[in-house]
Amino acid sequence: MATDNQLRTEAEAAQILDLKPGTLGVWRSTKRYPLPYVKVGRLVRYRQSDLEAFLNSRTQGAAA
Repeated sequence: MATDNQLRTEAEAAQILDLKPGTLGVWRSTKRYPLPYVKVGRLVRYRQSDLEAFLNSRTQGAAA
């Protein structure tokens, strides 16, 4: 079971967002989207809560 603060690898985050992992690297380097990430040394991780907030912020249309 995922917690809000669980860290996801780049591959896991890409799968959640239905993207290729390389796309996340491009977004980080170009700052195209405000998707927060955690960097420790060479490792890049994404918080589950940040991924969910990003998806919610990109949702279009009328609320049900």
